[in-house]
This record gives sequence, structure tokens and C-alpha cells, in this order.
Amino acid sequence: MTILFFIIAHWYLSLFSQTFFLHRYAAHKMFEMSKFWERVFFIFTYITQGSSYLSPYAYGVMHKMHHVYADTEKDPHSPKYDKSVFSMMWRTKGIYTSIFNGTTEIEDRFTKDVPQWHAFEKFAHHWVSRLIWAGAYIAFYIIFAKAWWVFLFLPAHFIMGPLHGAIINWFAHKYGYRNFNVNNTSVNLLPFDFLMFGEGYHNNHHKNGTRANFGVKWYELDLAYPIIKILDFTGIIRINKA
Repeated sequence: MTILFFIIAHWYLSLFSQTFFLHRYAAHKMFEMSKFWERVFFIFTYITQGSSYLSPYAYGVMHKMHHVYADTEKDPHSPKYDKSVFSMMWRTKGIYTSIFNGTTEIEDRFTKDVPQWHAFEKFAHHWVSRLIWAGAYIAFYIIFAKAWWVFLFLPAHFIMGPLHGAIINWFAHKYGYRNFNVNNTSVNLLPFDFLMFGEGYHNNHHKNGTRANFGVKWYELDLAYPIIKILDFTGIIRINKA
């Protein structure tokens, strides 16, 4: 039971960091926050993603490119140009790494207003930090796992961040339904997105990339949006009008 709770908690906390901070804030600036809260969420993202920590800067830049170049040869991750989800994610990793390391020239329109914290990310993104987190996950499983087969879930913790990205960037461009005719292959994965914190409403998002609520139909509940509304109500963030 402890391991099950850990898996669920890691899944949704990591996913919230990705959809709230990396996606809706870093890439799209759907809301504003102070520099203090921005750094709080940098740290929150690091803690919740752990060994699979994704740079808000590199993610934000790459995701902006995805929207501009969706399903073209310049798209950082499109199933249209890769034979499998593994080859797509390997190509995505190369692009992400080159953005993070600054080894590729990026147009100003993709880097504008994307948050950066160089000193923190030098530590958080380092392979030593990732190994420490991986060791912590292994130790947790050794202490609390009651059967050998439970360890089969362990690798998911190592790659949690990219795993969430793979689900959306591959499956949400191949399998699902469409509310809008857009110039790409984006679809909505589930009518009620209990699995991906609203990220599964990918077709809706491609229709309006600045709208903080990814749900459109009455039954399309974006589970991240009520949390965003609470943070807006408390003054931690300020939602921008779409």
C-alpha cells in the first residue's frame, strides 16, 4: 500500500509541476507570478520530478517550437516523422539537451519571457543529482516493497517527466477525438482526463494555446485548473486573459 501511494503521489505531483510550471507558465505564460514564487516552483518541480527533472527553460523553448512547427519536420516531437515513441523521444532528448546546453541557435521569439535560474539548474540538472534521486527511490522500494514484482514499477520513477511528455506527444497526436479542426494531428485522449491532469485535452490546447483551462466541453474536467484558480485567488499567481 505504501508503494502504491508513492507511485500515485509521484505521478500526479510530477505531472502537476509539468503542466502548471513548465507548460502553462514557462512555455505559454498563461499566468504571471513574482520572482519569489517562480523560484519556489523551480524547487517544487525539482523535488517532484526528481531524477527526471526537466529544465523549465529548455522545456518552455522546445514547447514553443512544437506549437509553431507542429507536425512539420521542425517539430521537436511529432509521431508523423518517427517510427516509434522511443525514436521520437530520443530525437526530442537531443533537441532538449542542445537547448539546455546552448549549443544550438534559437530564435528570440522562442526564448522571450521563458524563466531561467542558471545557478539552481546547474545543480538540479546535473547527473549526480539524478543519481542521488534514483538511489533514494531504490532505497524507498527496498524498505517498503513487500514483493519482488513491485520493483517492476521502479524504472517509471527514473523517467517520470519524459514519460508524461511521451504520452502526450505521441498518443495525443494519434489516438482520441477532436473538438476542433486544426492544422496538426492533435487529439483529446480522454473525455474525462483523470490520468494526465488536463494535458490529455491536447486538441483543445492546440486550438487556443493561451487558455489556462484545457477543458472545453462540460464533461472535460481539467483537474489542474481548479488548483490554478485557487492560486490566482490567493494572489500567488495572476491568470492572464486568453
